[in-house]
Amino acid sequence: MMIDKQQDDSTHDETKTPSPITFRLDAKSGVPTYLQLVQQVEHALRLGFLELGDQLPTVKEVVSSLSINPNTVIKAYADLEGKKIAVGKPGQGTFIVSVPETIEMSQLHNLRRSLKRGWLRSAFDAGLDSDGVEALFASTLREFILEIAEHADSVAADAELLA
Repeated sequence: MMIDKQQDDSTHDETKTPSPITFRLDAKSGVPTYLQLVQQVEHALRLGFLELGDQLPTVKEVVSSLSINPNTVIKAYADLEGKKIAVGKPGQGTFIVSVPETIEMSQLHNLRRSLKRGWLRSAFDAGLDSDGVEALFASTLREFILEIAEHADSVAADAELLA
């Protein structure tokens, strides 16, 4: 999945502020189109590409740029509204109303740089392709989260015994 920051483009209508992101679809992912749109908004929020009050691309803009059914975009935006991430304002558009807590952009930038220069470079140098890197990262992340949960459970059990 790709998330793109919208580039400044003077061809936009001067009275309307363009959305900060551009959606991209991955036909090979197996993830439903509407869910790819939802995930891209969620990821853009976590990465700081979208902020509170930002306007998402209009349904018409998304349909035009991706050649998809308007109902797909409407479903994605309804999902975002259901999660209380965005709200649609009739005649105005869909706006971000909730932003998850995240780290400072400078920290995020440092982590990204470290990941690219270290682990990702090693993974590609070892012969993994993009799919292999994604699979390894996803499985390792799941394993790490389970280890953290198990550790937290054992700490809670220890605390219970001491109480």
